[in-house]
Amino acid sequence: MKKQILGLLVFCSMTLSVSPSFGLIIKLGSLAPNGSPWDKALRKIAAEWSAVSSNSITLKIYSGGIAGGEEDMIRKMRIGQLNAAGLTGVGMCRVFPGILAVQLPLLVRNDEELYYVLEKMRPKFEKELEEKGFKVLIWTKVGWVHFFSKNPVVKPADLKAHKLFNYAGDPDGTQAWKTAGFNPVPMDPTELMTALQSGMVDAFSTTPLSAAAYQWFGLAKNMCGMNWAPLIGGIVIATKTWNQIPDDLKPRLLESAQKISREIQSEIDDADAQAIKIMSQHGLVVNPVSPDIEKLWLSVVEKGFNMVIGKSFDEASYNEVKSLLNSYREKHGK
Repeated sequence: MKKQILGLLVFCSMTLSVSPSFGLIIKLGSLAPNGSPWDKALRKIAAEWSAVSSNSITLKIYSGGIAGGEEDMIRKMRIGQLNAAGLTGVGMCRVFPGILAVQLPLLVRNDEELYYVLEKMRPKFEKELEEKGFKVLIWTKVGWVHFFSKNPVVKPADLKAHKLFNYAGDPDGTQAWKTAGFNPVPMDPTELMTALQSGMVDAFSTTPLSAAAYQWFGLAKNMCGMNWAPLIGGIVIATKTWNQIPDDLKPRLLESAQKISREIQSEIDDADAQAIKIMSQHGLVVNPVSPDIEKLWLSVVEKGFNMVIGKSFDEASYNEVKSLLNSYREKHGK
């Protein structure tokens, strides 16, 4: 009898000491086309997370916009149809509009300024996003945005003659474009190809790699040589999904994702330059912008800022970014 009781106690102690098996499928949506550097990075992260978690975490990727546009993906994350998403800064602005302050036209001038400002603003951005249900896994620079158009765009007046794609969901920004004399047409990026084919729009702004990857440039074979604005992005996961992951796994998952993000950044930069080269071989014309003409653009932009600060995004974020830029430029003599 004693042996039976002892055996029962041993069995019970073993049962209590073995934790339930953990398994989690994370559905991640992305606009990145299959085979693009961003898509490759996501698939590397998926493989790493599987290895790090001993196959207990599966990252299932829905690329190429099949999970919808960025607003669709954000909505699906909120209701649990998606668990994570690769978003550009435009999508992130739909959660916390202050992120737009880093991506304003002609404000941040180069990569060094962008990385400095983003690193300083990250804690605020991440806190705001997490309070709204989204945990940021990585940040990245997507690229520098240029205007692509049916006819050459060098001066602001040139762009006013075009029907310009504009991201839907920002009525104040759209109104600012209209007030400045432009012709914005709000829509989701997933509708852009159809809109170009129908003539609904004949100009848009995006990075060279995106213009090439989505084949949009084929219907707008002029690129303005001026860097219009930086486009940032990142991977976010619903906090309710992140909270399901064991605490001892989280640092290792973050570390592997951030490592891959750092590795892929130089590849993305090279791919942008290569995209311009390839598009040029297929009819793309890059139209240079002189410093004097850039001042005309800056004048238009500064008037537009007054119409969106405090509406499209908060004034505090804008002032913080401006202050950081001023400090950086003073320190570096710029």
